[in-house]
Amino acid sequence: MAQRLHLVFGGELVDPSKSVFKDVNDIHIVGMFPDYDSAHKAWKAEAQRTVDNAHMRYFIAHIHRLRDEERPGSSTEELGE
Repeated sequence: MAQRLHLVFGGELVDPSKSVFKDVNDIHIVGMFPDYDSAHKAWKAEAQRTVDNAHMRYFIAHIHRLRDEERPGSSTEELGE
């Protein structure tokens, strides 16, 4: 079975109605998780921890969707190998 990595991260937004971070240097990287369920648990814990700050938002990025193993690598990927 393919590994489906998920990244959980968050930070303070400029405006709670938009997904623009106030300071990208202050983004909190919660971690990388091997499946959606564990990522969701981490996301929920951070979201609940910061519930009093309306400008704080946490997100789950589906890292596994960024790469299709069936397609050949790009020239940039080949440089790193």
